[in-house]
Amino acid sequence: MTTKLSLSFNPKQVAKRLLKTVPDRAQDILSKRYGLGDNTERMTLEAIGQLYSITRERVRQIEDYSLKNIRKSDVYEKEFAIFNEIDTLIKTMGLLVSEEALLGAFTKTEANKNFLHFLLVVGNDFEKHKENENFTHRWSIDPLLANTIHEGLKNLYKSLSNEDLLSEEEIVKQFIAHLDDIAEEYKEEEIIKRWLTLSKKIDKNPLGEWGRADSPNVSVKGMRDYAFLVIRRHGSPIHFREVAEQIEKLFNKKAHIATTHNELIKDKRFVLVGRGLYALSEWGYLSGVVKDVIGEILEKEGPLTKDEIIDRVLKERYVKENTIVVNLQNPANFSKDTKGRYSLVK
Repeated sequence: MTTKLSLSFNPKQVAKRLLKTVPDRAQDILSKRYGLGDNTERMTLEAIGQLYSITRERVRQIEDYSLKNIRKSDVYEKEFAIFNEIDTLIKTMGLLVSEEALLGAFTKTEANKNFLHFLLVVGNDFEKHKENENFTHRWSIDPLLANTIHEGLKNLYKSLSNEDLLSEEEIVKQFIAHLDDIAEEYKEEEIIKRWLTLSKKIDKNPLGEWGRADSPNVSVKGMRDYAFLVIRRHGSPIHFREVAEQIEKLFNKKAHIATTHNELIKDKRFVLVGRGLYALSEWGYLSGVVKDVIGEILEKEGPLTKDEIIDRVLKERYVKENTIVVNLQNPANFSKDTKGRYSLVK
């Protein structure tokens, strides 16, 4: 989600004024470290150390020392209004915001993003939370709220199963339920959705449905996953030809009819319920051919009449009644008692 905001100042000009408060070598090291020169790529401590023939630890010391001196300088004091403006804008975006969203809200160019990032690093009131297995790089101005959001996202992830898919409205509602003592002003939908994007464990699929990021229903990688989303979206059994057509229409992915059919056969998420008709197993359909379905019904319910069996099988399969009757007449599988009820042959 991208929010376009505006700044009353030029980040490059402010950064350049701050850099001039430290020696030339420190300026060069900071410029290389944060991509503030002609080359916008941020260099590692190791790479800078090789250029200066010093250790990466020495580069880190120079960086830290230079940043501290900038914060103590008169120039920094004169730029108070600038840092206060950034503080206000972060508050507007929800107090905790991903680095990508924060920088992208003000500029599209890498150079300008680097200058604004440098100001965030220099600013006393801004805390950077480094990327880890759970979250992306992010910035905050309220440590307690940041911790509440982090815990809320972790608990939201734990509450989801690998099969869950929620609409955006549902995921927002559930997330809010996991946030304790959050002020009403931060329960706005835009802010909540922005917080959701902080998580690397929760994501949305191409249809905008939310779930666990590692679920095949969210991290769509192949034809079977696309087929699952198509059938789930359809909401009822659908022919494999139409599944292929919908994959191409919804996801702009080439889907050969025969290949789609083969992939559906191989995946336990799908159940063949008629001639070319597939449903989702999570809908409760029994697996197997008509004979197997009759067998499972009789094993579960005991002896049933022909009409009772037909009624139950038609809830599981889109087949003709005669197909069911023909299967019942196989003495190797089913027997009929004097009352006209059928049972499994043991």
